[in-house]
Amino acid sequence: MQPMRRAAGAAAGTDAIRRRGAAAIGVVAGHTARLVEHEDLIVAIGGHPRLNTETGWTSEAVAIARALAADGPAALPRIGGDFALAAWDATKSRGLLAVDRSGVHQLVYARANGSFAFASTLDVLAAHPGLDCQLSPQAVFDYLYFHVCPGPDTIYRGLDRVPPGHHVEFGPTGGSEPRPYWTMRFDEDRSKDLDALKQRFVSLLRDAVAASSDGTTCGAFLSGGTDSSTVSGMLGRTSGAPARTFSIGFEAAGYDEMEFARTAAKHFGCVHHEYYVTPGDVVAAVPKIAAYYDQPFGNASAVPAYYCAKLARESGVHRLLAGDGGDELFGGNERYSKQQLLGVYDRIPRPLRGLLIEPLVLSTPLFRAIPGLRKLHSYIEQASQPMPHRYMARNLLDYLGIENLLAPDFLAAVDRAHPQRLLSEAHAPFAGCSLINQMLGIDQRFTLADSDLPKVTRMCELAGVDVAFPLLDERLIEFSTGLPAQMKLRGTQLRWFFKEALRDFLPPAVITKQKQGFGLPVGTWLVEHAPLRALAEQAIDTLRPHRIVRPEAVDELLNRRLHEHPRFFGTMVWVLMMLGLWLDSHKER
Repeated sequence: MQPMRRAAGAAAGTDAIRRRGAAAIGVVAGHTARLVEHEDLIVAIGGHPRLNTETGWTSEAVAIARALAADGPAALPRIGGDFALAAWDATKSRGLLAVDRSGVHQLVYARANGSFAFASTLDVLAAHPGLDCQLSPQAVFDYLYFHVCPGPDTIYRGLDRVPPGHHVEFGPTGGSEPRPYWTMRFDEDRSKDLDALKQRFVSLLRDAVAASSDGTTCGAFLSGGTDSSTVSGMLGRTSGAPARTFSIGFEAAGYDEMEFARTAAKHFGCVHHEYYVTPGDVVAAVPKIAAYYDQPFGNASAVPAYYCAKLARESGVHRLLAGDGGDELFGGNERYSKQQLLGVYDRIPRPLRGLLIEPLVLSTPLFRAIPGLRKLHSYIEQASQPMPHRYMARNLLDYLGIENLLAPDFLAAVDRAHPQRLLSEAHAPFAGCSLINQMLGIDQRFTLADSDLPKVTRMCELAGVDVAFPLLDERLIEFSTGLPAQMKLRGTQLRWFFKEALRDFLPPAVITKQKQGFGLPVGTWLVEHAPLRALAEQAIDTLRPHRIVRPEAVDELLNRRLHEHPRFFGTMVWVLMMLGLWLDSHKER
């Protein structure tokens, strides 16, 4: 069996499939996929799948193959865990691709000269001799907007990604459009017993961590936040041995959370490991990180994720448990409380807003000149926008000015409204839900599937460590969708239920700490560390032949704006730097 990054599949006819067997199906997920045959069905499945059977859950690949042979795509809702799979039925000359509900794993595909090609990464798929891979200007624009390439499109024209919870059927001459086998649906019923919910939640949490662990070689990311502390504590409890935990710190004010990680490690009796990332570490790792992603990736937290996984690997750990998903299931992001405050404005009758408040506040210069009134102007300006548009208002690209930053010829080739349409599409299934559930539904796609999960999975893969996400266990997802909205976000109190249920389990300092995240002090180091600044300038300079950004706008960003507000404008410098590094590393394509 080959590593997943070195294999692709192509449906070029039944004879070819039979002749090439496993090579045609390929390795589709995880460091190594399991290949099984059942009658005339060949299945390659990777990750950590579990099949729900009449007698309970099983992770046996042969059981999954039997279910697919018997029921085809109808069996997919019974497969839980994180996975990607490819299957080929020789008798029917039909194939199937599918990925898990959250999009932990990836499959990409394309139609090539009358055949259907797929792989687990774009790097592999783009090497298919029948494909003419061309960079998509629209995908580049969307990257600059979201700082990642949002699915189901990819950075290349005509190469697509299987969306989370979807499957694609294919035959010798082509494939179907992606179809959902699972859709997130929220139950807005408020009448549920709190004590019963707490007991059920803790039980599911314990089972999810136990199912994700592989015994003595398993450790956990520990940032000191609620999610990672919960997973670390539960790992120790379910394994019966002190959990091995791994934390990253930064010598930069406002970024380092090591104190909380140490508090959690001491509370749970963990065998704790620490590493402080330096600006020099960033310079050393960033070119390798940019090249390893199969499309531009601008989430700077990939750097600490890589060094944390590397520390674990060097300590003898082969699987890490990550806490990603808790915020997006139980209401833990700061923007949720901000949107809750903005949502108060919706309670004012629409005629009063449209005929009096907005014309007065937004059109009167006085409301922009006086500090106290300026805050009111800003509030009304944001709150008057409907969901989902206000959810991503004040985007950095908009703030800098699209026409000021981007070259005219490049802008002429893109649809500026495309990011907002993607946002509207993601929001549409949840438009009738409570505000918190609308935001959670959107974030399942943009925050998890497109950003946070690729950040962790690819950096663990680069470091040589397997990773699992117990908080994204399908049983916990189902539980969260049935949790009353006011228990997720009570007023502006983030993840109220999660903290109440674990108040006797987590250390008090973790329960009460402010949300911070796993951010990298990008702007500060770009200003203070000359080698990192030089790397950024060199990488951004490689964008000039592509005529994506205006040279004068880049000069202003680097020489004035970055120094005025490092934390804010440093993000765009990083995003442009990673784009330049990625394009340079893939220039042969």
